[in-house]
Amino acid sequence: MPEVWSEEWVQSLDAAARADGDLRAASVGRHVVIGQEVVEDGRRARWHVVLDDGEVAVRPGPAEAPDVTFSQDAEVARAVARGEVAARTAFVLGRIRVGGDVGVLLELAPALSGLGDVFASSRSEAG
Repeated sequence: MPEVWSEEWVQSLDAAARADGDLRAASVGRHVVIGQEVVEDGRRARWHVVLDDGEVAVRPGPAEAPDVTFSQDAEVARAVARGEVAARTAFVLGRIRVGGDVGVLLELAPALSGLGDVFASSRSEAG
């Protein structure tokens, strides 16, 4: 299994996202880039999700111009990945910071609702 937050780990997320027909269908008509950042021991792991009119990709590194970004420490990211805390709850508690056009999240609800299931295989790797 690839090391969590590594480029290989991001590639496994990409493969899962590309293979999911429901996620691709939910992204039709949407052009959105979602940046992700996890901070652990002073290091920042960054990757981004691209929803582009029926195509979905997960790319390593920071996005050049993300529409919205999420940033959290590794402890929170792992807890969310394991299903111990909902991302929404972590956000309300100030444990996940959101930047950019937060309104886009409401528009993306149908597409984002499936991300957790698509990335379920990476949950054990984040533990």
